[in-house]
Amino acid sequence: MSIDAPQSRVLNEALRSKIMSAAEAAALIPSGSHVGMSGFTGSGYPKFVPVELAKRIEEIHNRGEPFKISVWTGASTAPELDGALAKVDAIEMRLPYQSDPNCRKRINEGTMDYIDIHLSHVAQYVWFGFLGKLDVAVIEVAGITEDGHLIPSSSIGNNKTWLDQADKIILEVNSWQSLALDGMHDIYYGTERPPNRKPIPMVAVADRIGEPYFRVDPDRIVAIVETDSSDRCTAFSPPDTNSQLIAGHIIDFLAHEVKAGRLPANLLPLQSGVGNVANAVMAGLEASHFENLTAYTEVLQDAMLSLIKCGKLTMASATAVSLSEEATADFLQNIDFYRERIILRPQEISNHPELIRRLGVIAMNGMIEADIYGNVNSTHIGGTAIMNGIGGSGDFARNAYISMFMTPSTAKNGAISCIVPMVNHVDHTEHDVQVIVTEQGLADLRGLSPKNRAKLVIEKCAHPSFKPALQEYFDRAMHGTTGLHTPHLLDEAFSFLPKWAAAHKAD
Repeated sequence: MSIDAPQSRVLNEALRSKIMSAAEAAALIPSGSHVGMSGFTGSGYPKFVPVELAKRIEEIHNRGEPFKISVWTGASTAPELDGALAKVDAIEMRLPYQSDPNCRKRINEGTMDYIDIHLSHVAQYVWFGFLGKLDVAVIEVAGITEDGHLIPSSSIGNNKTWLDQADKIILEVNSWQSLALDGMHDIYYGTERPPNRKPIPMVAVADRIGEPYFRVDPDRIVAIVETDSSDRCTAFSPPDTNSQLIAGHIIDFLAHEVKAGRLPANLLPLQSGVGNVANAVMAGLEASHFENLTAYTEVLQDAMLSLIKCGKLTMASATAVSLSEEATADFLQNIDFYRERIILRPQEISNHPELIRRLGVIAMNGMIEADIYGNVNSTHIGGTAIMNGIGGSGDFARNAYISMFMTPSTAKNGAISCIVPMVNHVDHTEHDVQVIVTEQGLADLRGLSPKNRAKLVIEKCAHPSFKPALQEYFDRAMHGTTGLHTPHLLDEAFSFLPKWAAAHKAD
């Protein structure tokens, strides 16, 4: 519990009458509902109502009666939301991004539908009515002011849209969330539908263009649940050798770009995906010579927080703060310091293509595999099984000043190459991928034809165990009689690598 938690954070007299238990609130969600829930990578998600809803649905299922809902969020959440509901087979359809093993299992066995869309598309798809009516919003907030405004918590995600669009609103007021978050948020209410859209008035990372609170129609609030529960704190492993090598290649590349005059000395706003490799790159920047950096990203993780603390990162814009337990303690203890250097925005702004392109963001995202021509798969295993989802990587890759994708060169203890002849699922085409990085090296693909891309990716990024096989494939493809712009052996593109890996092992 945070030290500033009062007895009640529902300061609006009229709304206090709507305080009830999580079980009572969950009973207000009917079967078949489209439910928009808060949460973005384990921060700011409702922690009590989904658990009680899962219990209720399990009891209904035990009576032999059907009950499912569709769950829309900002991104991945936590076991108390995705995990609890997926475990009792309560989710008919999920969007836009998930990372829960129970959800993944349901999706891949075909008992849960999943729509994997760009994070910047979610809010506008709901405004446009493309996904149907939003029936219920379940949103965590840090408090409710006397005049009825909502103080956002540690993530914003799609909460503004859920609050605007839902017929019924259920609020979880979480006293674990620090009230000192008040003032860190920038909620932009200037978005319009076509044909009435106007340019978003933002030209720098530090620009504030909105309001510190969520607006809400009190008549649509049907329940308020008071909670005191922490976010899911994501533990990060210390950077391993491969992650450190990847970080080193990227920092050397950025230094080269500065020397060539293509980047300013303090770079351009940084975007970093979620995970240990991304965290290692940020840690590498802390040890580098770069100063006065900024970030325009989705999620602020441990290493980026450390960059702020040491003074190298002067301003960070994101939609969520998702930290380890240790970093969370530091964030809460020094929140007055961080509030002056962090802005949390709706993901329709944090991931907005117009802003990403205008600011000239340097995008660094993870991937599952890349092919020799620069196409990237960041979502599927074996072409058919979802891992997590595309998230915001596509928003940034297509619109970034420089778009990088990174991964270790092998997986499964070296048994599988992450550089392949042809990816078995394409999330980011060669047209959006400028730089590929593994621990082996960095391939700068800008200005190269497909054949020259292939030569460079094999040379710089492939693991030595797989490099001969990839080179042989490419050489034989080059001896074809047609289609030599992007040479492929289509009857071998997906099947040769396991055979050659087995042959290599036999040798």
